Amino acid sequence: ELGVDFSKMKDKWGKYAERLVYCGGIDSYFDNAYGELEYRSLRWEHEHLDGDFQGHPCINYTDAEIPFTRIIEHKHFENPESERTVVSREYSVDWRETKDPYYPMSDEKNGELYRKYRELAEKEKNVLISGRLGSYKYLDMDDTINMALKASEKHLA
Repeated sequence: ELGVDFSKMKDKWGKYAERLVYCGGIDSYFDNAYGELEYRSLRWEHEHLDGDFQGHPCINYTDAEIPFTRIIEHKHFENPESERTVVSREYSVDWRETKDPYYPMSDEKNGELYRKYRELAEKEKNVLISGRLGSYKYLDMDDTINMALKASEKHLA
């Protein structure tokens, strides 16, 4: 079910199925009992331009003096011959600004907080907390699919 607050539906779904697979934030599942896990998020600025901007689909910027982390030029993914292009600049921001948790904060504080939530998750009998947010890891798509396949073999067979 999409577009609902899981915390308000938790009891309903717990009664509906033998086992629940939860892929949201592990801290959210436990109503932030130990506090909120932190993330780095992204804010995007998009610009439509004539011609070609950078000649490549993606260039990363690591200089501290440059306010964005990368520029993506979309036409180079699908239609490099196009006379127009769309450029997206990616800015690193605190996730509370966007509410989009892109990248877990890999530090001691959040690692310890995650371990506490993982201990709670291990005690859940009928709920599998998994996925990128459930495991508090940045995962590429192939890793995400692999995790889902392994978890389904182990817990849902």
